[in-house]
Amino acid sequence: MNLIKMVDLAGQYQAIKPAIDQAIAEVIESTAFINGPAVANFAKQLEDYLGVKHVIPCANGTDALQVAMMGLHLQPGDEVITTTFTFIATVETIALLGLTPVLVDVYPDTYNLNMEQVRGSITEKTKAILPVHLFGQCSNMQEIMDLAHEHNLYVIEDACQAIGADYIFPDGTQAKAGTIGTVGCTSFFPSKNLGCYGDGGALFTNDDAIAENLRSIVNHGMKIRYYHDQIGVNSRLDSIQAAVLSVKLPHLDAYNASRLKAALLYNALLDGIPGLETPVIATDSTHVFHQYTLKVPVEKRDALQKFLATKDIPAMIYYPVPIHQQKAFQTIKSNNQFYPVAENLAKRVISLPMHTELSEEQQIYIAQAIREFFG
Repeated sequence: MNLIKMVDLAGQYQAIKPAIDQAIAEVIESTAFINGPAVANFAKQLEDYLGVKHVIPCANGTDALQVAMMGLHLQPGDEVITTTFTFIATVETIALLGLTPVLVDVYPDTYNLNMEQVRGSITEKTKAILPVHLFGQCSNMQEIMDLAHEHNLYVIEDACQAIGADYIFPDGTQAKAGTIGTVGCTSFFPSKNLGCYGDGGALFTNDDAIAENLRSIVNHGMKIRYYHDQIGVNSRLDSIQAAVLSVKLPHLDAYNASRLKAALLYNALLDGIPGLETPVIATDSTHVFHQYTLKVPVEKRDALQKFLATKDIPAMIYYPVPIHQQKAFQTIKSNNQFYPVAENLAKRVISLPMHTELSEEQQIYIAQAIREFFG
């Protein structure tokens, strides 16, 4: 049995190596390293895949979130409602712009925004809702969009962990994660379901005017070279990364299907273990399993991680500290919310290896180790 990895980027590369090597070589030979044809080609590919009018590539997913808020002209003091159970970048970007993050709790099954708390957190200063499609499935976008329309709010989707996932509306129609709100954001960090070989990100929108503004912001506020209409940033997806992504994008649905197959096998192999809860797939979203995350009893979580390590099985904790308990955010204005679910999840969650190269043999070995631990 091969060494078990949390993410097997080497194995995935070997499967598509000739195409990747050729794409990188073509960029190097062209010397069009910044904003070259490879970037435009990838943006068009991704627009077609997502069914969205505009894809604006940028340097990383964190920049995508920041640029989205800049592009919507959010001002210091404006409130943005988002989750406390997420990676720091979601809330970090809000604070960096002088905006006020208003944190809400999550549901215990999907880990996505608690909509009752979202509704109760809206004030006259609220300007946007920022749902995070955590671990690979969408938040309740129908309810979020209805609420946004009711209160004239923007919706910024953090789809950094859910590219390729489909949200299923009550009428049966579907839309890709990140394409439903005002602006969607994604990351192409190497370990993502669609990852490049460095940093990368993109923004999505169906609004022509917003798209034009976002393109200006990511390029120093320029529309015409050396004429700066606004304060922008330097946030570009380089051509080599775009070329890598162009090779990998046609494989994305197969990658996501492979992850789902692995998740369902985990579910079957781990079924019936007392105190262990396998992931829930929401009825209104497909799940692309960026992470496969278990819930275990609080008193056993850390011990399980250490036990698995003795078996050469990596396991990660996403996330051990909710945002509202992070030292960096202790000075942020509180909205007097309680976060019992997020605080409980932070003590219970543990993620198992999940990637496209995961073998059935490896999964059986992992499951046997977990069963051994639980006795």
